[in-house]
Amino acid sequence: MIQIKKWDDKSPMTTQNFEEVNQFLYEYLQEYGDPKEDIAKAMRYSLNQTDRETGGFVLTAYNNDELVGATVINETGMQDYIPENILVYIATHPQQRGKGIGKSLMQEAIEQCKGGIALHVEPDNPAKKLYEKLGFTNKYLEMRYVK
Repeated sequence: MIQIKKWDDKSPMTTQNFEEVNQFLYEYLQEYGDPKEDIAKAMRYSLNQTDRETGGFVLTAYNNDELVGATVINETGMQDYIPENILVYIATHPQQRGKGIGKSLMQEAIEQCKGGIALHVEPDNPAKKLYEKLGFTNKYLEMRYVK
């Protein structure tokens, strides 16, 4: 049976948990991922481990003590015109895909978030269908200018 655990500033991760989840996301986000340090930054933001007021949470899914899924939610500090939360990362173990773990993580994230949730998804990402089934809509095409 899958068990989901929430980590935040009130339920902090140990260094070992942090490294395990960071490595898991780095490995299993695959082509949709980021450098390991960027994942760590998003996790520290969620866990309020930065030098400014931040927040959010990390959800982990375990099957018999084996990490099989994880998601990182950051609070944006905004509301209305920008959703209050952004789902930064979500991944499931490749051998566990199609078993509802991603859906369970998403449903728990939706329940735990105060306010709306934004996420970025590549058009060819198979998870896009799950997000749409859960009520996410495509409001904008995101564009970025990087300095």
